[in-house]
Amino acid sequence: MINGIFLPDSGTIELFGTSDAATTRDRVGYLPEERGLYRKMRVLEQLLFLAAIKGRRPADVRPSAERWLKRFELWDKRAGKLEELSKGNQQKVQLIGALLHDPAVVILDEPTSGLDPVNVVLVRTILKELKAEGRTILLSTHMMAEAEKLVDEIVLIHQGKAVLAGELDDVRASFGKNTVHLTFDGDGQFLAGLAGVAQARIETNVAELHLHAGADPQGVLAAAVARLRVTRFEVASPSLEEIFIDRVGAGAESGGRVAAGEAAS
Repeated sequence: MINGIFLPDSGTIELFGTSDAATTRDRVGYLPEERGLYRKMRVLEQLLFLAAIKGRRPADVRPSAERWLKRFELWDKRAGKLEELSKGNQQKVQLIGALLHDPAVVILDEPTSGLDPVNVVLVRTILKELKAEGRTILLSTHMMAEAEKLVDEIVLIHQGKAVLAGELDDVRASFGKNTVHLTFDGDGQFLAGLAGVAQARIETNVAELHLHAGADPQGVLAAAVARLRVTRFEVASPSLEEIFIDRVGAGAESGGRVAAGEAAS
C-alpha cells in the first residue's frame, strides 16, 4: 500500500507529507519476498535498469552499483545472467536493487532469505549502517530472533490483525523477568518437568524456560546443576519468539509474522 501496489479499503497512507504514492515511490526502496528480477538480464545491467525506473541516471549510479557488487562479492558475476546465479546471489542482487537509488525509506520482506550465515551478518551490518545514516527501515519477517537482533519497535501481526505493538524493550519488559536461559552439557529434557516451569523450549544444549509467577529461578538452577554441566544461566525477559507463542498460541502456524521497524526518526 505504501508503494501504491494495493489500495487500502479505508483510510489513507501518508508518507513524506503526502498520500499520493505516485509522488513518493522513487524515495522508497522495496524488497519483496518473491523474486522480482529479469532472469535473462545481466547482473550490472539489471541494477542500472532498476535504478533508472526509480528516476536515477545509470551513469550516476554505476559507481555505487560497482561498490555494492564488490561488497556482496558479486563483482566477478556482473556480466552473468540472473538465471545463472544461485538463489542466495539473486537475493543479494535484489537487495542491491532496493538500495541503489538511495531511498529514504526501505521496506524489506525477509531480506536474509536464502543467504548463508556470512551474508546474513553482512545484511545486518548494512541495515545498521542505513539506520545510522538517518533512513527508516520497515522489516517484515517470520524470524523472531532476526527481528530481536535488529529492531527498535515491533508490530506483531496475526491473521491480518496487530496483536502487539511498541518499543521492543518495553514489550519484553511488560512480560516480566520470569524466563530462564540455560546453556549446558548433557541431556536437559528433564528441565521441562521441573516444578515452577510453565513452558519450555529445549534444543541441543540450550533451554528457554518460562516460569510460573512466583517460581524461584534458583530452584531451577539447583536442579540443573545436579544433573548437567551448566555453562550459562540467566534470568531475563522472555524472547520475542516466546512472546509470539504466548500471544498467538496454536495459531502461530497460520500466518503470524513480525513487522518490525528500525526507525531513525
